[in-house]
Amino acid sequence: MTTVSGPGPFPGTEPLAAQQAVMDQLVDVPYGVDGLPFLVQLPQRGAGSDPVGRTASLLDELAAEVGPHGWKLADRPGADLRGAAATLRDDLTALGVAAHGYTGRLTVGALGPWSLAAQLYLARGDRVLTDAGAVRDVAASLASGLAQHLADLRAQLPGLGDVVVQLDEPLLGQVAAGVLPTFSGYSRIPAVAGPELVEGLQPVLDAVHAAGGSTTVHVGPAWVGVAPVVLAGAGGVGLDVGAWDERTWETVARAVERGVSFWAGLPRARVSQCAGPEVGTVADALTVPWKRVGLPVARLRDVVLTTPATPLPPGDQAARDALGTLVRVAEVVAERADG
Repeated sequence: MTTVSGPGPFPGTEPLAAQQAVMDQLVDVPYGVDGLPFLVQLPQRGAGSDPVGRTASLLDELAAEVGPHGWKLADRPGADLRGAAATLRDDLTALGVAAHGYTGRLTVGALGPWSLAAQLYLARGDRVLTDAGAVRDVAASLASGLAQHLADLRAQLPGLGDVVVQLDEPLLGQVAAGVLPTFSGYSRIPAVAGPELVEGLQPVLDAVHAAGGSTTVHVGPAWVGVAPVVLAGAGGVGLDVGAWDERTWETVARAVERGVSFWAGLPRARVSQCAGPEVGTVADALTVPWKRVGLPVARLRDVVLTTPATPLPPGDQAARDALGTLVRVAEVVAERADG
């Protein structure tokens, strides 16, 4: 069955209402479609609910705080980290209420080690990315923290099925290209070679697998991130799809042929005043290049459909509608997989 999920970021500031909306849209889905609910993140609550702060709250034995230019490593835990941890606990509590009795699969998101190292600063210095030893420390801390996060999730929902940890690596392509500026802005951080990218991802992926979870890594629109993700041993790879690009889709085909599941970040549906959301056009963004690159149509059943790696539209109803539209897109994809 074609699976539907979504990004963690969700509009609003009330975790219970947001989590209930996700469960409403992704649990009771049509025949041929499999819903994969996700633990919500509410960035509108401010520092600690943003992707860097949320992920920093998961780090084991590493402290962080908000500095002049964003989150940075700290000598000891302070109010910023306690606030981030508190919002995460609130989200887990909301999940326990909204998903009470749920026994299916669930996905949870966090920044991957490279995108975290690119946005988190040293306690007294530049980005963590500039210090190879600090990058390794952050990756090891994240690996341990995610294992504990899985245990906390299962404590909230004892009957929970498979938990898929989605590592978001939107900056992986920029890390590989060496285009990220240093703190001063006068120079660029040197590119990280492919083997090093793989080595940085592996301990985090291995820790999740050892804790009984599954993994996928979403690289945004940058196809160059797909190969390191596959070589690092991720169970799935996510990529935002749009206009046809032969190199991108050949990369996708190689990943699928290696048995890696494909998480397709689909464009938002345009809405016609007469016919409503143009779900067929959105489905085309996946199925047309899929066929053009020679992948078996039946393998579309194994694809996970998500919205792009950006927050859902503002407003509770708009977010619900976006997820509902994606379910309808999944119906179309599932029909084409059987065709």
